[in-house]
Amino acid sequence: MAKGKTKIIKKKDNVLIICGEDKGKKGKIIEIFPKKDRVLIEGINLLKKHMKPTQKSPQGGIIRQEGPIHISNIRLVCNKCNKPTITKQGMTKEGKKVRVCKKCGEIIDKV
Repeated sequence: MAKGKTKIIKKKDNVLIICGEDKGKKGKIIEIFPKKDRVLIEGINLLKKHMKPTQKSPQGGIIRQEGPIHISNIRLVCNKCNKPTITKQGMTKEGKKVRVCKKCGEIIDKV
């Protein structure tokens, strides 16, 4: 298990899928499940779910929704160099911890 990797990524981060059938696609993180080491990515790993007619959706039918992907199958994309990267931890002048791109040295977090 990749315990601790959930600290590296956050909601609304741009990520690249590095393996699986969606390999090479980019998307934005919608939700993170830290206990299961999985994430939901917008428009990636779409699954079909059969819905019964209910009060909210009287039509029912087949709905397409995102399925979770394991954290080890994604890489964070740097905003500056636009390449998948591994992050390292850095400090700002105010002493705040931030994520830093290993390839270009750019701060990924909004300070």
